[in-house]
Amino acid sequence: MLNYIRIVIRIIALEIRNIAESLKQWCIEKIWSEGKELRESHIAESADLQSIMLSTQSKNTFTLTILSLLGIASGCIILLFHPYELLFNWKITFGEGGEIFEKWRKPEVDLYLKVYLFNVTNRDEYLDGRESKLRFQQVGPYVYRELFEHTDVVFNDNGTLSTKPMHPLNYIPEMSNGTEEDLVIMPNIALFSITNVMKDASYISRWGLNTLIRQTDTHPLVEMTAREFMFGYKSTLVTLGNHVMPTWIKFDKLGLIDRMYDFDGDFETIFTGETDLRTTGLIDTYNGDVNLPQWTGKCANVHGASDGVKFPSYIEPNDTLLFFRKSLCRSERMIRIGEKQIKGLYTYQYAFVENELDNGAVNPENKCFCRKGHCLKPGLIDVTDCYYGFPIALSYPHFYKSDPSLLEAIEGLQPVKDLHESYFFIQPKSGLPVDLAFRFQINMVLQDIGHMARVEKFSGMTLPLLWFEIGMYELPTAIYLRFWFYLNFLPILEEMVLYLAFLSGVILLVWCIIRILSYQANKSPKEELEMEKEMRRKRAQKDECINEKAKEMDVYSSLLILGDANLTITV
Repeated sequence: MLNYIRIVIRIIALEIRNIAESLKQWCIEKIWSEGKELRESHIAESADLQSIMLSTQSKNTFTLTILSLLGIASGCIILLFHPYELLFNWKITFGEGGEIFEKWRKPEVDLYLKVYLFNVTNRDEYLDGRESKLRFQQVGPYVYRELFEHTDVVFNDNGTLSTKPMHPLNYIPEMSNGTEEDLVIMPNIALFSITNVMKDASYISRWGLNTLIRQTDTHPLVEMTAREFMFGYKSTLVTLGNHVMPTWIKFDKLGLIDRMYDFDGDFETIFTGETDLRTTGLIDTYNGDVNLPQWTGKCANVHGASDGVKFPSYIEPNDTLLFFRKSLCRSERMIRIGEKQIKGLYTYQYAFVENELDNGAVNPENKCFCRKGHCLKPGLIDVTDCYYGFPIALSYPHFYKSDPSLLEAIEGLQPVKDLHESYFFIQPKSGLPVDLAFRFQINMVLQDIGHMARVEKFSGMTLPLLWFEIGMYELPTAIYLRFWFYLNFLPILEEMVLYLAFLSGVILLVWCIIRILSYQANKSPKEELEMEKEMRRKRAQKDECINEKAKEMDVYSSLLILGDANLTITV
């Protein structure tokens, strides 16, 4: 019985030892299994760290690539569409409330009219026969500011607008040499005009007029104030003519400047630039017609002319420009004679075409300026139909570039190019006048009036009356800065943006390609060191955890083995 018990106890002891060995083996396998998972986790985390770094690098590269493509695309857009040109063209097209339109409608410039009168200094000597030539003395200038404005503007559907021109004058005494009350001796326009008109009338009509002239004691050279001569003076002949011939003499006083600035009832249509940017601000029709009623053929044309506020846009060097002013009674052709920088604005210099006032003597196209088949001497344009129907002719001041016989017949006039030649400095892209002055002289051209009372000594003479200069000598600072910004700064800015966009885009694109191709090769040592430190730190943490668990299992295994040995000894 005792032996049987010992055998059972030995069997139980062996089973306990086998269980202890199995448990120890399981614990060891568990510990290594967990260590493997920790190592794999460490490797995965290291891979994740590398992945994060690669992801960050990829995002940066992608962002730079997008920026580079945007830069190149922006450069292409600027190169193809020229946003500056689109902006500039939009600006110069006339529209309700538009910036350039408002500058044209009411120019904020200092526009001046300077008037020089030719005072007769030897009246008595000439009339008495003691001197053979009339002597003239230039007096003035009498300066007026012209407040130019286009009023009652209505936009039409055909790319034009309708408007009425206004040119009120304000006297500027501080800029004048003398006063409007200066006394001058001037030709009696009323007497010379009426006798010139009646020279071919019947004997009875001429006898009646001569009697009237003597009874009213009308003289050919009369004293008056400067203002009276310019803006109108009373005359017995004019007053009688106004009652006797109201269809011809519709006024009771006359003045040459007053007539020049008589815009009552005038209207014009102007191109807005909607259909052709080059024509912005130019005249389409004047008083409903492309032609002036005073002339025929090409001489009558004012279509496409400028009134001096704005000239054609995008002017080419060889373009011929047209200039129209009512006081000229015609449009004048201008050609480029040079170029100049004025306060940073590039301009073309223009002058009137050579022999523009020759009535066909040199330029056959000017033959149509011969009124009723009668051609005046070269340098004179007959504008009778624009000045009361009186025998008035225009020339350049002091008979500059006129027939020499005109100067030889009188004394006191001395033509000087710099003083008496018109000039225009125009910015070609915008058509903006930067500096201009047009100068003309008003003369009385008398025919054969030797058989008329009191005017016998003036038969066939050309009498200079006055000359005027209408000028705008500089732009106001505000306008100058605005156009300098539009014409100089914006084109340079667009070009700079174009080059910067292309350059930055190409540089960024090349940099992105280099980063993509050489990322691993060019990885910085600092990044490698930081990554290695991080991996070592995580590995140390995992190893420490594994060691702690291994120690715990070793203690447990030792306890099991010790229990097994004790059991064996006991048995």
